[in-house]
Amino acid sequence: MKDSMPVLQEAAERDAATTGGALLSADPVDVFTVGKHRFTSRLLLGTGKYRDFEQTRAAVDASGSQIVTVAIRRTNIGQDASAPSLLDVLPPSRYTILPNTAGCYSAEDAVRTLRLARELLSYDAVDHTLVKLEVLGDPHTLYPNMPETLMAAETLVHEGFEVMVYCSDDPIQARLLESIGCVAVMPLASLIGSGMGILNPWNLQLILEKATVPVVVDAGVGTASDAAIAMEMGCAGVLMNTAVAAARDPVLMAAAMKRGVEAGRMAFRAGRMPKKLYSASPSSPAGGVIGSAA
Repeated sequence: MKDSMPVLQEAAERDAATTGGALLSADPVDVFTVGKHRFTSRLLLGTGKYRDFEQTRAAVDASGSQIVTVAIRRTNIGQDASAPSLLDVLPPSRYTILPNTAGCYSAEDAVRTLRLARELLSYDAVDHTLVKLEVLGDPHTLYPNMPETLMAAETLVHEGFEVMVYCSDDPIQARLLESIGCVAVMPLASLIGSGMGILNPWNLQLILEKATVPVVVDAGVGTASDAAIAMEMGCAGVLMNTAVAAARDPVLMAAAMKRGVEAGRMAFRAGRMPKKLYSASPSSPAGGVIGSAA
């Protein structure tokens, strides 16, 4: 398999040449705001399933992500002083660590896990409050348990957490979570780890039409075009893990996802042409061509 690093270097040089040396993801006009936090990257990347911490760091760097999610129940970020810590390769001084409750099946477990995360990540008198809540309902599908999710969200918001919440693609549930005070709703595109892409764009569009907080697609993205579609629809961001970690070349896929998210966001801001069954006008001017009337 060809080493991805020279390919990434060539791509970076092309980007710099076509954007005057500026990174597209660093557009100061287009800021991604979540709660009290502001970011230039709209790609959120998970840190599980990689070969080792070195590959994790390489993929995160290639993705341009500023927010990295960490499964507190599965990853050491200080709970075990005798084991390597993810924070050694992804320091909080450079990345926003987003602890999540992957593996939790009750509101009680999820709340306890995020209280622990806040304790582990708070330092220098700074209280870490930005978290990702997910309460699962089934170990086979990893579909969210929405009653338990709502209960956990209410408790966490009351305790001062800024909650980004994994949820079903039900617009009513999304509205309830927003009314509780969640800072972002994160509907699944399809089942976690499935790579099936956005299976129900109509429901996602209904959520987007009503939401006043960021809508971040979470789960089901398989490749860069899936990420681009989500962004073209108007999503504020995309979160993924398996799509990158399970790729044949995770680092190269991370770079592809970065470009997919950026292209989708740019297309959304530009505004696509209307779809028409037939076009009444040619794409090229008809006047002044050979054989046309003077």
